[in-house]
Amino acid sequence: MNRSANQSRDYFVQQLIYIDENIKELTQAYLSSTPIQDRLKHFFNLYVLEVEDLLKVNQKNNHISFFPKVLIGTKVTVLYDEDNETEDYVICYPEQSNPDLGYISFLSPVGRQLLFKNIGEKISLKIPTGELSVTIKEISFVGHLLNQETRTKEA
Repeated sequence: MNRSANQSRDYFVQQLIYIDENIKELTQAYLSSTPIQDRLKHFFNLYVLEVEDLLKVNQKNNHISFFPKVLIGTKVTVLYDEDNETEDYVICYPEQSNPDLGYISFLSPVGRQLLFKNIGEKISLKIPTGELSVTIKEISFVGHLLNQETRTKEA
Protein backbone atom coordinates (compact mmCIF):
# COMPACT_ATOMS: atom_id res chain seq x y z
CA MET A 1 0.00 0.00 0.00
CA ASN A 2 1.44 3.36 -0.92
CA ARG A 3 1.93 6.19 1.49
CA SER A 4 -0.44 8.56 -0.32
CA ALA A 5 -3.34 6.13 0.11
CA ASN A 6 -2.70 6.09 3.87
CA GLN A 7 -2.74 9.87 3.91
CA SER A 8 -6.11 10.24 2.18
CA ARG A 9 -8.28 9.80 5.31
CA ASP A 10 -6.09 12.16 7.33
CA TYR A 11 -6.11 14.69 4.49
CA PHE A 12 -9.90 14.90 4.49
CA VAL A 13 -10.14 15.01 8.29
CA GLN A 14 -7.64 17.89 8.24
CA GLN A 15 -9.65 19.52 5.44
CA LEU A 16 -12.77 19.54 7.65
CA ILE A 17 -10.77 21.17 10.45
CA TYR A 18 -9.32 23.74 8.03
CA ILE A 19 -12.77 24.64 6.70
CA ASP A 20 -14.17 24.92 10.23
CA GLU A 21 -11.31 27.17 11.38
CA ASN A 22 -11.37 29.36 8.24
CA ILE A 23 -15.06 29.38 7.34
CA LYS A 24 -15.43 33.18 7.34
CA GLU A 25 -12.48 33.77 5.02
CA LEU A 26 -13.44 30.87 2.76
CA THR A 27 -17.05 32.03 2.54
CA GLN A 28 -15.91 35.56 1.71
CA ALA A 29 -13.58 34.21 -1.00
CA TYR A 30 -16.38 32.02 -2.38
CA LEU A 31 -18.86 34.90 -2.50
CA SER A 32 -16.38 37.30 -4.09
CA SER A 33 -15.26 34.82 -6.77
CA THR A 34 -18.61 33.25 -7.68
CA PRO A 35 -21.20 35.05 -9.82
CA ILE A 36 -24.54 35.36 -8.04
CA GLN A 37 -26.32 33.05 -10.50
CA ASP A 38 -23.71 30.30 -9.90
CA ARG A 39 -23.66 30.41 -6.11
CA LEU A 40 -24.89 27.39 -4.20
CA LYS A 41 -26.84 28.10 -1.05
CA HIS A 42 -24.92 26.70 1.93
CA PHE A 43 -21.95 25.79 -0.31
CA PHE A 44 -19.57 24.90 2.51
CA ASN A 45 -22.24 22.97 4.42
CA LEU A 46 -22.80 20.88 1.29
CA TYR A 47 -19.08 20.39 0.87
CA VAL A 48 -18.59 19.31 4.49
CA LEU A 49 -21.47 16.83 4.15
CA GLU A 50 -19.83 15.30 1.06
CA VAL A 51 -16.50 14.89 2.87
CA GLU A 52 -18.17 13.50 5.99
CA ASP A 53 -20.07 11.01 3.82
CA LEU A 54 -16.82 9.93 2.15
CA LEU A 55 -15.20 9.41 5.56
CA LYS A 56 -18.25 7.56 6.90
CA VAL A 57 -18.37 5.18 3.93
CA ASN A 58 -14.68 4.47 4.50
CA GLN A 59 -14.68 4.50 8.32
CA LYS A 60 -13.46 0.91 8.60
CA ASN A 61 -10.63 1.48 6.12
CA ASN A 62 -7.24 2.93 6.95
CA HIS A 63 -7.32 4.72 3.63
CA ILE A 64 -9.74 5.80 0.93
CA SER A 65 -9.07 4.17 -2.42
CA PHE A 66 -12.19 5.13 -4.39
CA PHE A 67 -13.36 8.68 -4.96
CA PRO A 68 -16.78 8.82 -6.60
CA LYS A 69 -16.91 12.64 -6.56
CA VAL A 70 -14.57 15.50 -7.30
CA LEU A 71 -13.41 17.13 -4.06
CA ILE A 72 -10.55 19.39 -3.02
CA GLY A 73 -7.40 17.27 -3.11
CA THR A 74 -8.47 15.11 -6.04
CA LYS A 75 -7.22 14.91 -9.59
CA VAL A 76 -10.01 14.72 -12.14
CA THR A 77 -9.48 13.49 -15.68
CA VAL A 78 -11.96 14.99 -18.11
CA LEU A 79 -12.62 13.78 -21.63
CA TYR A 80 -13.44 16.51 -24.12
CA ASP A 81 -16.23 14.75 -25.99
CA GLU A 82 -15.80 16.66 -29.26
CA ASP A 83 -12.13 15.87 -29.88
CA ASN A 84 -11.76 12.75 -27.68
CA GLU A 85 -8.82 14.32 -25.79
CA THR A 86 -8.32 14.13 -22.01
CA GLU A 87 -6.94 16.63 -19.55
CA ASP A 88 -6.16 16.37 -15.84
CA TYR A 89 -7.06 19.01 -13.28
CA VAL A 90 -6.01 18.96 -9.64
CA ILE A 91 -8.64 20.67 -7.49
CA CYS A 92 -6.96 22.70 -4.77
CA TYR A 93 -7.24 25.69 -2.45
CA PRO A 94 -6.72 29.13 -4.07
CA GLU A 95 -3.22 29.54 -2.58
CA GLN A 96 -2.13 26.23 -4.16
CA SER A 97 -3.37 27.15 -7.63
CA ASN A 98 -0.95 26.80 -10.54
CA PRO A 99 -2.88 26.59 -13.82
CA ASP A 100 0.29 25.84 -15.82
CA LEU A 101 0.60 22.58 -13.86
CA GLY A 102 -3.15 21.87 -13.97
CA TYR A 103 -3.68 22.88 -10.32
CA ILE A 104 -6.94 24.84 -10.26
CA SER A 105 -8.68 26.39 -7.30
CA PHE A 106 -12.04 24.98 -6.26
CA LEU A 107 -13.18 28.63 -6.44
CA SER A 108 -12.10 29.10 -10.06
CA PRO A 109 -14.80 28.97 -12.76
CA VAL A 110 -13.69 25.52 -13.99
CA GLY A 111 -12.93 24.22 -10.48
CA ARG A 112 -16.41 25.19 -9.24
CA GLN A 113 -18.04 23.40 -12.18
CA LEU A 114 -16.06 20.20 -11.59
CA LEU A 115 -16.55 20.07 -7.81
CA PHE A 116 -19.10 17.44 -6.68
CA LYS A 117 -19.21 15.79 -10.13
CA ASN A 118 -19.27 11.98 -10.37
CA ILE A 119 -17.24 9.55 -12.44
CA GLY A 120 -18.99 9.08 -15.78
CA GLU A 121 -21.01 12.27 -15.47
CA LYS A 122 -21.33 14.37 -18.63
CA ILE A 123 -21.38 18.13 -18.15
CA SER A 124 -21.32 21.24 -20.27
CA LEU A 125 -18.23 23.11 -19.06
CA LYS A 126 -18.68 26.87 -19.43
CA ILE A 127 -15.49 28.64 -20.49
CA PRO A 128 -14.92 32.26 -21.65
CA THR A 129 -15.15 31.24 -25.33
CA GLY A 130 -18.33 29.17 -24.95
CA GLU A 131 -19.16 25.72 -23.69
CA LEU A 132 -17.42 22.36 -23.96
CA SER A 133 -19.08 18.99 -23.53
CA VAL A 134 -16.94 16.86 -21.19
CA THR A 135 -17.20 13.55 -19.37
CA ILE A 136 -15.63 12.88 -15.96
CA LYS A 137 -13.40 9.87 -16.69
CA GLU A 138 -11.40 9.37 -13.51
CA ILE A 139 -11.00 10.79 -10.02
CA SER A 140 -8.03 10.04 -7.77
CA PHE A 141 -6.53 11.37 -4.56
CA VAL A 142 -3.51 13.68 -4.87
CA GLY A 143 -3.76 15.67 -1.64
CA HIS A 144 -0.31 14.48 -0.61
CA LEU A 145 1.11 16.31 -3.65
CA LEU A 146 -0.69 19.50 -2.66
CA ASN A 147 0.80 19.34 0.83
CA GLN A 148 4.29 18.93 -0.69
CA GLU A 149 3.63 21.79 -3.12
CA THR A 150 2.59 24.07 -0.26
CA ARG A 151 5.66 23.15 1.80
CA THR A 152 7.89 23.80 -1.23
CA LYS A 153 6.36 27.28 -1.76
CA GLU A 154 6.82 28.13 1.93
CA ALA A 155 10.46 27.01 2.02
